[in-house]
Amino acid sequence: MSKVRIGIVGVGLIGQTHLSNYAKIQDAEVVAVCDINEQAAQAVASQFGIPDVYTDFRELLKRDDIDAIDVCLHNNFHAPVTNEALKAGKHVYCEKPIAGTYFDGVTMLETAKETGKMLHIQLNTLYKKETKAAKALIEEGSLGKLYHARSTGFRRRGRPFVDGYGTKFFNRKETAAGGALLDMGVYHIAQILYLLGVPTLKSVSGKVYQEMDMDASRREESQFDVEELGLGFVRFEEGVTLDLIEAWSVHMGGFEGSSVLGSKGGVRLPSYSSISQTSALTFHTTVADMDLDSTINLDDMDLRWGRLKPDYDAYASSQQHWIAAIQGRVPLLPTAEIALQTMLISEGVYLSDQLGREVTAEEIIAHSQSTNVLV
Repeated sequence: MSKVRIGIVGVGLIGQTHLSNYAKIQDAEVVAVCDINEQAAQAVASQFGIPDVYTDFRELLKRDDIDAIDVCLHNNFHAPVTNEALKAGKHVYCEKPIAGTYFDGVTMLETAKETGKMLHIQLNTLYKKETKAAKALIEEGSLGKLYHARSTGFRRRGRPFVDGYGTKFFNRKETAAGGALLDMGVYHIAQILYLLGVPTLKSVSGKVYQEMDMDASRREESQFDVEELGLGFVRFEEGVTLDLIEAWSVHMGGFEGSSVLGSKGGVRLPSYSSISQTSALTFHTTVADMDLDSTINLDDMDLRWGRLKPDYDAYASSQQHWIAAIQGRVPLLPTAEIALQTMLISEGVYLSDQLGREVTAEEIIAHSQSTNVLV
């Protein structure tokens, strides 16, 4: 198969991470980068051996020798750049979350449908070994009827910029739209939605906080106005429920990993701090009237499935899956749809906090507005 030719828009921390990942994929070839900071773009292009550099993404889109565009910008830039790229005839891989709001995310799905191009959102938790193992247990029926799940994400003090990581644009509504829920929560909520089969949202009750101390000068410089902690309780039309907690910063030693409960069994996913994995995937059930708690050997599972399952490598990572889907090797997972539902839940938490009550899916959709930054 011929290599997939890619143009990257945005060469910051995320863009460089994507470039490092593409360098490991034989069938991917990044042929151009674009950033309004020409000096940064030239430096990254030199580092990764990329021939062409642009400062205007529209000039990049004029090229007919590029198959796909990878959007590595802040949240409120996702929809405008993605939609123009799709209309220019390019497949689009966009960094999470799908956009700044549900409203803007809908335009991206609609544009992809209208143009017949693929839209893929970076949800790396869908390709983790534990997700594959939990999905297999669920599809086999080992959990029985699913009825409740928990989504958790933990950092002790890991707020962008004010705690020494990332830029100030991560914690401003004008560029990022939200905080912990849109930065970290999207990974964990999307993972649970995928395991639950993407149920239909009914209602959300939620609360957000920004209470912990932070460096005063960095607070002033960053204009930090997003949440460091998000909480929610979610009801789905199918009768399933979900509770969630997502922390950028919290005085606690850690959280249990996300979990899914069923009538016959349950799974608890590994718990992650900002830098390391702290537990394993466990499966809980009853056998011969005895309670059984077991640990899944994920490495052996991954090795065996890699040897036996056709195209298993196409699900090794978000970017490997993207390349394989463009080549027609495998169908693209519905990451855009999952990311859109994740955004609907996150906006539901924000709206519920604002109104002080539970809100319905219909209310969230009605209140959702564009936060696009014109480019």
